[in-house]
Amino acid sequence: MSYTYRQLCLFVLLSVTGFGCAKKNFFSESPIVGESQLQRLKTATPGTVDSVTLQAGSHYKRGGFHTFFWGKHYRDAWTAPVQVKVFNMHETKGGLEIEKLGGGMQTTSLTLVDQDGFSYALRSLDKDPLEVLPKFWQKTFVANVIRNQTSALNPYGALVLPGMAEAAGIPHSNPELVYVLPTDTTFGEYNDQFQDRLFMIEEKYTDDNSITDDLADAEDIVSSKKMLKKRFGKDSHFIDQRAFAKARLFDLLINDWDRHEGQWNWAQYKEDGETVYRPIPKDRDNAFYQFDDGVITWLFSRKWAIRKFESFDATYKDVYALTINSQFIDQRALAALTSNDFAELAKELQAAITDQVIEKAVRQFPDSVYKLLGESTISKLKSRRDKLPEAAQEFYRILAREPLIVGTDEEDIFEVKRLNNEETSVKVLRGSDKKQVYHRVFNRKETDQITIYGLAEDDKFKVSGEVNKGIKVVIVGGRGEDEMKDTSQVKSWGRKTVIYDTKRGTELEAGPETKDKRTKDVRVHAFDREGF
Repeated sequence: MSYTYRQLCLFVLLSVTGFGCAKKNFFSESPIVGESQLQRLKTATPGTVDSVTLQAGSHYKRGGFHTFFWGKHYRDAWTAPVQVKVFNMHETKGGLEIEKLGGGMQTTSLTLVDQDGFSYALRSLDKDPLEVLPKFWQKTFVANVIRNQTSALNPYGALVLPGMAEAAGIPHSNPELVYVLPTDTTFGEYNDQFQDRLFMIEEKYTDDNSITDDLADAEDIVSSKKMLKKRFGKDSHFIDQRAFAKARLFDLLINDWDRHEGQWNWAQYKEDGETVYRPIPKDRDNAFYQFDDGVITWLFSRKWAIRKFESFDATYKDVYALTINSQFIDQRALAALTSNDFAELAKELQAAITDQVIEKAVRQFPDSVYKLLGESTISKLKSRRDKLPEAAQEFYRILAREPLIVGTDEEDIFEVKRLNNEETSVKVLRGSDKKQVYHRVFNRKETDQITIYGLAEDDKFKVSGEVNKGIKVVIVGGRGEDEMKDTSQVKSWGRKTVIYDTKRGTELEAGPETKDKRTKDVRVHAFDREGF
């Protein structure tokens, strides 16, 4: 996020004349509505108060002049009075204990554990992006401008998602709103960070203690980092790409643009002697994001500016914007799927997420927020659901332009065949038993370049086929003594098979189509496996 905020700051500096100091007390002193209620809570004994009325962010209230330039966003939702349960460390979820303090540079969070070892995340609803700014800007008016843009987040959006995800068969948490009393001292050394604040508590799927009934067949739950390490390290570990694609189409539906690899955990299954990983989404802060409704913020979100700040609307205005943050994981987890796969999954989601499902899900907004946003959110979701097949195909086309096919640290066999002027087939066979583990036919109208990474061990690459036109194929051999053979021929201008590897230990049988880019530098076959 830091790079994005640096971009945003640059626009701020160009858009606003003059400098000023950061407001020392940007955030409201308390979320509680009414001074009399707050005074009672300051002396209340924990366990004696069941619920409170509060505003998630009264400090985001602005007048018409400000919102004309900087956007109305979800300011009305942030300032709406909402009734929230009071958190009780000894009673909530049957009793909890603190495991560790977490959170990034914007969110305050704790990992809590119940009596059965199941983990929960207690995360602040409001954010403070101050720490992502360079120190100089932290003391200027830019800090307040950036903080103010948190109002583009729907503070209650995560409450809507479980019902739709459940209908779609996508794993999900079940977030609840809780308020921590000013007199609650059960947080020990963290009391000051949690007292008199609004939080969201939800299940945290982190290990085998987190396996719920809907994940009953799983043997473990792992992070994206661990999953990718295993996927590229072992030839018997695979990602369920259809399951991930369905989850990603759901992201498009709810306009969640921040779905990088850190936003996923993975349920690990044993199937026919192999290991399969299926996605579990987390951290839904950016669902229903609304940013471009002010003059300046509209400019910020243009394609030539900070494109990924895409706003929730009845149509998919820019599918690519919704995929920018997820490019790394998308490339590594969706390379096997075809246009038909995306079409089928879009139809599955359409059939599962009915009008009734949407209406019931949006009813999970607090009453005051539903009055503000309920009808418009329902209308937009129904429209986006109806248009999902078109968005799915656009997503597919984005992925198909430069697909990434990656082997493992064990021996793999790659067979590339130029079938005709339009189609190129890529197969991957496991070296140990010659089982085909990947096959896809790429079309030149969709794909500009196919990149293949062999990774470690002694891999074999074969490229064949004589055609007039063809797709560029880039092969990166990796560590090990690789064998490469290119007998292909493409009659159009320019060689279409490019080989990267070290000269030492590589056996290359080049043909007229081969561009030999081998070198002595071992960095030539470096591959970012985990993205962290």
